[in-house]
Amino acid sequence: MVTLDGMSRRNNRRRSAGPASLGLNGPRVEAGPSGYGDEQYLVRQIPGARAVKTYRCPGCDHEIRPGVAHLVAWPADGLGGAEDRRHWHTGCWNGRGSRGITRRWS
Repeated sequence: MVTLDGMSRRNNRRRSAGPASLGLNGPRVEAGPSGYGDEQYLVRQIPGARAVKTYRCPGCDHEIRPGVAHLVAWPADGLGGAEDRRHWHTGCWNGRGSRGITRRWS
């Protein structure tokens, strides 16, 4: 659209910050780590902007610092609670089938 002064008008509509833009999509189901491969896990991606605490990755036993994108996984059986969630580096989770976990879940 052209305005009266001959300049084109920009469409300045802002997109709403819905679940997709916040990284809040529902979890996906994946096989568990080596040794737990017969179990199914729910996995959710955590964007760096929403990572505000320090966690310890069970795949490498290193810290996941605030601001680092990672994922959280928990058993899909639905029997556990928040205490069963584990935060993983994305690369550690992707390599879980070949190298297992470094830190045993207690």
